[in-house]
Amino acid sequence: MSGTGAAAVTPLFGADFAADPHAVYGRLRATGSRAHPVALEPGVHAILVTSYATAREILLSPDFSKDSRNWADLNRGSIPADSSVRPMMEWRPNAFFSDGHEHQARRQVIEDALGKVDLYQLRRFVEEAADELIDRFAPAGRADLIADYAKTLPLRVFNRLFGCPDDVADRLVEGMSGLFDGRDPEKSNALVTQGLVDLIEYKTTTPGSDVTSWMLAHPSQPGGEEIIHQLVTLMAGGTEPEANLIGTAALKILADPRFAGHFAGINPPISESINDVLRWDPPVANYGVHYARRTTELHDVVFPSGVPILISFAAANNDPMEGIAADQEATHSAHLAWSAGPHQCPAQRQALSIAHTAIEMLFKRLPDLRLGVDESTLEWRPGPFHRALKELPVRFSPRAARAGEKASAAARGEAPRPSGSLLQPGPPPPPPKKPTLGGKVVQLWLNWWRGDN
Repeated sequence: MSGTGAAAVTPLFGADFAADPHAVYGRLRATGSRAHPVALEPGVHAILVTSYATAREILLSPDFSKDSRNWADLNRGSIPADSSVRPMMEWRPNAFFSDGHEHQARRQVIEDALGKVDLYQLRRFVEEAADELIDRFAPAGRADLIADYAKTLPLRVFNRLFGCPDDVADRLVEGMSGLFDGRDPEKSNALVTQGLVDLIEYKTTTPGSDVTSWMLAHPSQPGGEEIIHQLVTLMAGGTEPEANLIGTAALKILADPRFAGHFAGINPPISESINDVLRWDPPVANYGVHYARRTTELHDVVFPSGVPILISFAAANNDPMEGIAADQEATHSAHLAWSAGPHQCPAQRQALSIAHTAIEMLFKRLPDLRLGVDESTLEWRPGPFHRALKELPVRFSPRAARAGEKASAAARGEAPRPSGSLLQPGPPPPPPKKPTLGGKVVQLWLNWWRGDN
């Protein structure tokens, strides 16, 4: 890879990188280059962009494509089928991996569906889900905020937003978590595929007021398997990254001296902590994979065609030469955590609302919340793409579980509130039917992943 300037390929995997990625970005930046040869796992190579200006230009430029069918090593059969990063990078027919008019048409389906989500109703549901989850661990006086709260709350939001029965949602989140972690990629991919087949079959026969039904009914959404891949785009950003944003922002409030007012009885600065995470430790730290349409020189770096180019959102946001100015410290308008250009995240308002409400409810219910271990002992999950805590142990004064909406409704003789729809609650949904094309769709998905098609 000419022009990258680094003496050797830098690994973006393993415990050392997970423990202190900013040290790695700093060493790369010290070479004087704006982009660097890296390994995403042994034998899988890419170029990592750490320059803010270069990252923005790639994200905005038509000279770079999101279509990973341009990936030369994959096309020549050099990426093994069991690669842990392949499922996160291989082409699928959705808005994320397309360009131009095709991308605009697919993105419009997503934007129109998300535009129907009522943020007030979404906030109310997050509050209810948060109360139920906190009730589970409040009497114990201790919890792991990742496993007991941050990872579970987005799952519940996903259930409501997509009209998804619980058993299907469990499989989807387990599978997507495995893809982000690089854990058993074939099993994880199959879980995601079959879960989405089940969901689509169910919503086709039983449509409701939910994102899945709105997308299925959209005049621009093609039939067939493409809707599966469209939903993956939304699910990928709505589960794991959301959980990591909640967890890391809660850690900021608990451990960062800049937010220490919480311990003096002051309301925690939730928006500031979330924005700080998005700038310094975004949940998706390195991704936004692009490919030069032809060998392209940009800012004294030569980007060969066919080589994956990862945008380091975490490093670019903090580029001391060209990054965010000091007077932009408190604004989210400059950082790249949501990406930029035509592929900028379409669900920013929903993601911020969920994270803010989840953290607000946590400190409202448990005002004396504190870390249960020394911050220096916390571990981060390895992986080239994400920034994610393994655990976040906390302690607090034990509290009785709140009576909550369900208990109050039961006392009045009312039925519990159903969870099948975001805006128009209806009868609890039955289990999804076994899809008649499920096996075919699963095999197609795995074929795309292995490069057989």
